[in-house]
Amino acid sequence: MKQPTFHGRVLLPLLVFAEARAGDPQAVERLLRYYDGYMNKLCTRTLYDLDGTPHVRVDEYMKHRLQAKLVQAIVNKK
Repeated sequence: MKQPTFHGRVLLPLLVFAEARAGDPQAVERLLRYYDGYMNKLCTRTLYDLDGTPHVRVDEYMKHRLQAKLVQAIVNKK
């Protein structure tokens, strides 16, 4: 049977979401790893030096907030 994909990326099975919702820490970690690239994209910021040189960086504070919100939404879902 062929794995379902979205834009060429294999989707996570619904079982992983169910296990994460039940409190399995490995399933939660798998979800965070799956969405890591998307969160990095959302949290990318351009910072400038004193001389005006731009540097593209991931805002780690915002990324941690997104991760916390994702875990909270999955675990507290009723």
